[in-house]
Amino acid sequence: MLTLTVENKKITCPFGTECSTLAENFSPSTSPLMAVRFNNEVLPLSWKIISNGTLEPVYLDSSDGISLYRRTLCFILAAAAHKVFPQKRLLIGHSLGSSYYYTFDDSPAEKEQIELILQEMRSIVEKNEKIQTQITSYGDACALFEKYGLKDTRAQLEYRCTKQVILNTLGTYSDIFQGPCAQTTGQIRFFDLMPYDEGFLLRFPSEKEPEKLGDFTDNPKIFEIYKKYKSWGKTVNVKNAADLNRLILTRKINDFIDITETFQSQNYARVAQQIHDRKNVKVVLIAGPSSSGKTTSAKKLALHLQALGYNPKVISLDNYYVGRDKNPKDENGNYDYECLEALNIDLLNQNLNDLFDGKEIKVPSYNFDLGQPYYTGETMKLGENDILIMEGIHGLNDRLTPKVKPELKFKIYLSALTQLNVNDHTRISSSDNRLLRRIVRDSRFRGKSAAATIGMWENVQKGERLHIFPFQNNADAVLNTALDYEIPVLKVYASPLLHAVKPDMPEFNDASRLLRFLDNFDQIPETYIPKQSIVREFIGGSSFHY
Repeated sequence: MLTLTVENKKITCPFGTECSTLAENFSPSTSPLMAVRFNNEVLPLSWKIISNGTLEPVYLDSSDGISLYRRTLCFILAAAAHKVFPQKRLLIGHSLGSSYYYTFDDSPAEKEQIELILQEMRSIVEKNEKIQTQITSYGDACALFEKYGLKDTRAQLEYRCTKQVILNTLGTYSDIFQGPCAQTTGQIRFFDLMPYDEGFLLRFPSEKEPEKLGDFTDNPKIFEIYKKYKSWGKTVNVKNAADLNRLILTRKINDFIDITETFQSQNYARVAQQIHDRKNVKVVLIAGPSSSGKTTSAKKLALHLQALGYNPKVISLDNYYVGRDKNPKDENGNYDYECLEALNIDLLNQNLNDLFDGKEIKVPSYNFDLGQPYYTGETMKLGENDILIMEGIHGLNDRLTPKVKPELKFKIYLSALTQLNVNDHTRISSSDNRLLRRIVRDSRFRGKSAAATIGMWENVQKGERLHIFPFQNNADAVLNTALDYEIPVLKVYASPLLHAVKPDMPEFNDASRLLRFLDNFDQIPETYIPKQSIVREFIGGSSFHY
């Protein structure tokens, strides 16, 4: 018999008990039960308990619950598409609001094809089929993926040293395990397919409203950047983890790093040229989510502007905090430094307009220890070829600079949007990419553990959803700061940090998930990375001064 702690109560159960049979021990909830958290690891309801521990429910209205819902929905779509069109390769793309973009590898998706897949998905859900987690041998997994035509997944096994492979199975269809799914397909009730560009969108509920489909909000500028990078990935023949691992194994990764850095540099040059062509731009406002590379991007852009004859100057938005005595607080009573009202908007706008009128200003500073603004005596005046660069989370929000003429502003949105997939049906999350960057940077430069960074990540994302993402389409230009080789570099630093997160920590599940993700990639040593690469902002050794 095993002893489990459930909601501060001790219960006993036989060795090998399935988690679903223990659900009666959880307090009633209006939200559907999707999985369990056993010793801080999210597991499917079909999982069998074989040790003592703590058992908690995972409901749909939690971040873990909605992640599991989306993973299951993607799995149902893959199974449906394989049944309806067994000879076609379905490829997942990036996220677009509360949806994922999909394409066929050989031709645009037709409306009739999309409808057939949707009908099959609805049929699978209606039948309430069971989704099983199974373990198979390496050889059987290879044969299975060859049979199903999952070329990317099969190729990835060439670079994984494992004698067993975990699968998720639905009927006669199986795919490699990327995380737990719902116990049955009947739990996945809210979804739709919508034609979009050359493919379609798999739409799902938002975390805020997990039991309904909200309105679709398009982000055409983000999509165009993704489409451009996806086309580039095809051109250089690096589209997934297996392609990248092949380059590392064959010692051709140096060339790919150089190509990737050159391509990104060309995009910075293109944006600098856009600014120059506008003639009257006085201030460049750069915004992007956490760890999107805002600081390095500002420095790189400054170099390209200098090449065009400008003299860039920088004013930090951090200098304009109002001070703790005036700073708003959030719902928990903590100072909310991410809201727009935390900044002295009137002073910022007055300073900008004075600079643009040729006047000299006193540059404000802010003491983070005391929580007070102050002046150091630093002044600034703009010359004929001077241009301001300001980076911060509110750069795209026109409420930041309401008194500055629109023609004087150029707004740039940064996104770390890799075109790489793990395999055909598994995308690389931009959020996870940025989280890995931040885990490495926080450890190397701020003395934070991986658990501490993971623990505050949900609040960081909440701030992004409120203050950054709604303004993406206000940007005059979008820059993609992801580098398709960077995850194998980050792995060198992130893996030992993630291994230090223990099962008795709440962050253990996310650490385990990230480690499972990193297992798909080989490593690239730091010595291969150029000194001006954005990756250097996170691992150190940059030729830029931060």
